[in-house]
Amino acid sequence: MKLKEIKRDEHGLISGGSVNYIFHEDGFIDWRKMIKVEHLVPNLQKTSERDVTKLKDTELIILIAGIKELAQVRGYTDVRYDVTSPSKDYVIASCSIRFIPNYETEGREVTFSAIGDAGPHNTHGFGQAFLGPMAENRAFVRCVRNFLKINIVANDELEKMAFVKPFSPQAATPPIEETDNQPSPVALLKRVMSEKKITWTKVKKRLEDEDYEKADSISCVEQIPKAKIFELIERLKKIKA
Repeated sequence: MKLKEIKRDEHGLISGGSVNYIFHEDGFIDWRKMIKVEHLVPNLQKTSERDVTKLKDTELIILIAGIKELAQVRGYTDVRYDVTSPSKDYVIASCSIRFIPNYETEGREVTFSAIGDAGPHNTHGFGQAFLGPMAENRAFVRCVRNFLKINIVANDELEKMAFVKPFSPQAATPPIEETDNQPSPVALLKRVMSEKKITWTKVKKRLEDEDYEKADSISCVEQIPKAKIFELIERLKKIKA
């Protein structure tokens, strides 16, 4: 078997005609249109249409295979994960990808990162037994999607929703949405606050003392941004009761 050698031109694009790049009018790559149809499925919670070519981006779901393919075509040299577990049933992963230089980044190497989380409140089925890998997958797909400016949600990012398989004519009914009553990040933060005997007044004051930019507009735990909740849970877990 003859091995395929990947070569890139002076613009950082794969040469040899093996990749059919699609461009915007401004000359940049349209990474959204680079997604192959076989990697797209309908979001059956938003539409009953099964033909993905007829759907808006908000009605589509991209499978992780499509995300991985785009990442390989774009080119990267390093993927790193920082995984933490604020509680026994909650995992947060940060993914950083070092993308190789191309003309879109003015010939510079760029490192991009994103966060993904997984817990009983936002996973279903077998995913609840693999919270670490789920959080890593979510962080990875969000990192690639955000860097390439793709606004189609990935299947791995969906909360409380069954895996959506490509349409089969034999399928009598669409997948049914799964629901649960498991604790949300807000509930987890409240639980940790209770365990550590930390009142909302103390949390609010700490945010103000640290000059957190949104402190003035926050009046309860539910109004704290999700990313900040992750940080607070991890910090409070380290406090001795």
